[in-house]
Amino acid sequence: MNSALPRHRIELAIEGMSCASCVRRVENALSAVPGVSGASVNLATQRARIDWENAIGNTPDALVAAIGKAGYTARPVADPDGESARQAAARLQEAHRLGRRFAVALLLTVPVFGVEMGGHLVPALHHWLDMQVGMGTLWLLQAVLTTLLLAGPGRDFFAKGAVALARRAPDMNSLVALGAGSAWLYSMVATLAPAWLPESARHVYFEAAAVIVTLILLGRLLEARAKGKTGAAIARLASLQPRTARVLRGNDAVDIPIEEVRAGDLVRVRPGEKVAVDGTVVEGGSYVDESMITGESVPVEKTPGASVTGGTLNTRGTLTVQVTHTGAETALARIAQMVENAQGAKLPIQGLVDKVTYRFVPAIMGLALLTFFAWIIAAPEPALPQALVHAVAVLIVACPCAMGLATPMSIMVGTGRAAELGILFRQGDALQTLRDVKTVAFDKTGTLTQGKPALTDIVLAPGFERGPVLSWVASVQAGSEHPIASAIVAAAQESALHVAPVAGFLAITGAGVQGDVQGRRVLVGAERLMREHGIEVGALAGTATAWAQAGKTPVYAAIDGTAAAIMAIEDPVRPTSAQAIAALHALGVRTVMITGDNRHTAQAVAAALGIDEVHAEVLPEGKVQAVQQLRGPADAGAHRPLLAFVGDGINDAPALAAADVGIAIGTGTDVAMEAASVVLMAGDPGGVPRAMAISRATLANVRQNLFWAFAYNVALIPLAAGALALFQGPSLSPVFAAAAMALSSVFVVGNALRLRSFHPIGAPAPSSTGGTAS
Repeated sequence: MNSALPRHRIELAIEGMSCASCVRRVENALSAVPGVSGASVNLATQRARIDWENAIGNTPDALVAAIGKAGYTARPVADPDGESARQAAARLQEAHRLGRRFAVALLLTVPVFGVEMGGHLVPALHHWLDMQVGMGTLWLLQAVLTTLLLAGPGRDFFAKGAVALARRAPDMNSLVALGAGSAWLYSMVATLAPAWLPESARHVYFEAAAVIVTLILLGRLLEARAKGKTGAAIARLASLQPRTARVLRGNDAVDIPIEEVRAGDLVRVRPGEKVAVDGTVVEGGSYVDESMITGESVPVEKTPGASVTGGTLNTRGTLTVQVTHTGAETALARIAQMVENAQGAKLPIQGLVDKVTYRFVPAIMGLALLTFFAWIIAAPEPALPQALVHAVAVLIVACPCAMGLATPMSIMVGTGRAAELGILFRQGDALQTLRDVKTVAFDKTGTLTQGKPALTDIVLAPGFERGPVLSWVASVQAGSEHPIASAIVAAAQESALHVAPVAGFLAITGAGVQGDVQGRRVLVGAERLMREHGIEVGALAGTATAWAQAGKTPVYAAIDGTAAAIMAIEDPVRPTSAQAIAALHALGVRTVMITGDNRHTAQAVAAALGIDEVHAEVLPEGKVQAVQQLRGPADAGAHRPLLAFVGDGINDAPALAAADVGIAIGTGTDVAMEAASVVLMAGDPGGVPRAMAISRATLANVRQNLFWAFAYNVALIPLAAGALALFQGPSLSPVFAAAAMALSSVFVVGNALRLRSFHPIGAPAPSSTGGTAS
């Protein structure tokens, strides 16, 4: 395949998938379409993501056609938000439809089960019914009721199962159809043409066919209702967005639909109202509860110039907000899309499950056939009924529904719960990778610290005055976006000093800046920058060491080639940083700091926080090298410990991309968030151990689901086949096999839903607004 050809991704909504074997079948059909480079299908979300090349014609139509040939229906997802709403409505409609089908099936099953099983349990009832009604009439009554049940509520199993069999691609519908259909057909022969069977083999199993279908319908009904809860996080995110906004039109405030709001509009938000859009406060002051976005329950002060996010709650004053983003560009819409992408992702472990279950259904059919003939050969007379019962039980108990749901259900609920805690998994596979991370490396400024440094001290060399030096330095630093530069400029402005124009400005990566101000050559930066320019710092070096050991960053200033001053910049450590490091240590994770800051400053901050290892005075490109060094040699394979890097700035983006898991602080730059696979919406490093905790909890939930799904299927197969009955042990009837199969799916979904109440240690308390409600 020509890798130079442009690649595209399309998402398809698929209908008709019922088990894990369907997933593998659809993926194989999609992969066979020319030009497709990758296909991933998710059973829980009923979506497929396909990477393809546009050089082969109308690929979307070819993909839909390929899925149609495999026995399913598909359509492109043009509007993800609209498709999510449509799928939610379809799930609700399907639950109602299953409820009606189950009610009818139960109504038809009760008399069949009561007549047949009641007669076995109460011999007197059996004799009374035989005398009053006649056994032949009772069998006819059961035949009519069971036929109505299979042709009505149970017809989907036969229609879809027969199509799958005809395509030589049997699925769970095929197993149910074969199992219930065999019991029904044998019973019909015993009822309508008894002469075809030996007298000892004239028995009916209408109750088995009826109960099988009814119990599986019940399992699907419970599963459908539980599935509706797995998308609760997306639904809650969608519900946060107000449907109208109070827009200023001249002197009037007019309520208009949110779809009609445009960037640049002025929106008024009163106390107690939700902020309708993303924007910037231009008038007023208040405190805004952002817990539904960040997971932090403490309201944040908003004054003119502050940004606000649509869906957050204004608690006190009135705000006038200028709209910056609308529709799909709002933070809330992007968050919902990231959560949905993560929920639709396929973890590496799921690939193995799909491969196994794809072969599982044909293997079970073969095993059922083997069971049938083994009983025919080895069982005492009448062997035929026993062979039929055990073969049907094998077919029913081994349906792989639970296997297919085990992983995607946990992912959906786990990533949804993470979003409620302010943790966004932009890439689904990060959920699995983060569990195995053994080292977490942090950037310092803006990550472990607040990213709002301030000038605290200034020491001048002989012959220089504070005012002119600070003015010249601030003038040069005004051209830099570095937080240290902002601190120096802010200090000059607070002292009402003039910031003059600069000529020949040059930013020296990782070292400092230089420029010409009012005829003077100004150089500002680290000690190594002074050395490179041959500038002697003299006695100022001792001051720099003392400040650095106190956790402050020393910055030198040289005027016309002479050291003029040294300034202390202090960036307060975030209140939660020490707790985050301690929590990571409790998880058995080693911590590292990688920073371009002064070595003494970095070591002082690391010592205060309890960080294990420090890499200081690292240039931006050196951060990638440090990450690669910490990760170990590439050829170490599975023995190489995984590493996560946490950062917030543009210069952190390469390291975020190079790490096994990149974790971006959500209050940082967009570039950092785009390079990361996990985003912490709050500016809180405590989100790192919380993300690892929910990753471990989700993967543990996946393992539990897979264990029980396979345990149900594998452990009960010998019992269903009657292997123990040959040694006078118990066996599993088709009725109980159907109950076990239905319960396995319900168990898997129910177990996944437990993650909705997961609350990692150190997570913010649930908010009254529902942002972190379980």
